[in-house]
Amino acid sequence: MIELYGADYSVYVRSARLALIEKGVAHELRPIDVFAAGGPPASYLELQPFGKIPALKHGDFTLYETAAILRYIDEAFDGPPLQPGSPQLRARMAQFLSILDNYAYKTLVWDIYVERVSKPREGASADEVKIASALGPARTIIQALETLAADDGFLLGDQLTLADCHAAPMLALFEKTDEGGFLLRSAPRMSSWLGMFQERRSFSQTEPASP
Repeated sequence: MIELYGADYSVYVRSARLALIEKGVAHELRPIDVFAAGGPPASYLELQPFGKIPALKHGDFTLYETAAILRYIDEAFDGPPLQPGSPQLRARMAQFLSILDNYAYKTLVWDIYVERVSKPREGASADEVKIASALGPARTIIQALETLAADDGFLLGDQLTLADCHAAPMLALFEKTDEGGFLLRSAPRMSSWLGMFQERRSFSQTEPASP
């Protein structure tokens, strides 16, 4: 049994859970709230010394960093392959993952979604300056993803890959904002892909209790 440590609200935890479900690997989600008072428990820091989520435990083997976890899920277990066979498509998948981690996560999730949706839901005011400053980078991110995405099907074409599992949680939150909905309407391939992926059983099974 795989143990995945984290919280269902995390896009990175959801990415790993999507890969596990799409791969057909049974797992248990062990709750870790990094925003709890005092931070994560000391026992978790033994698995992940930086206090981030997720972390994975498979028997005596432990692993952290989402990109490493995703690849381990695909390579350690039987099931549909989640990485392309060709060097070109494999490199393209890695490019998607890098764009999402280095540019999309902070801009789309923290600077726009958290400010526009999460903070007002909790009674706080959105930082309109932060949102406005993030719109230019967000436009660049969405256009870059649109340029790289396949014409139809999954992000790399006919095969669902780790790129889809990693992108869907971030883009789904971004789409919930007015700004995100507007920008995605200008990216027909990404918009169509996201709508298709949101219909998958894995996506509904990993819907967070409080997105």
